[in-house]
Amino acid sequence: LHSCDMSQARFDAAKTEIEKKDGEFAANFAKMSNDQKLVIYALFKQSTVGDVNTERPGMLDFTGKSKWDAWEKQKGISSEDAMGKYADAVEEYKKL
Repeated sequence: LHSCDMSQARFDAAKTEIEKKDGEFAANFAKMSNDQKLVIYALFKQSTVGDVNTERPGMLDFTGKSKWDAWEKQKGISSEDAMGKYADAVEEYKKL
């Protein structure tokens, strides 16, 4: 397999793990810190969309700002690298 195909396969497997309601990731979700959840979100967005492409939310949208800031920190990372980091993070958080 080409490394790009490998990253896509790992990304898809991690995404499937997150979507399972009874998987290891779901069981540990409550134990995850907000920062850990934001990393997962940001790496998913970087993998699927690329660099942040929206305006930063207003000052009263605390959740939106946190998500936007987390995604902005991934700026410049290629989709393939973000997919690998996303898969690594999901694996790590399954073990909490």
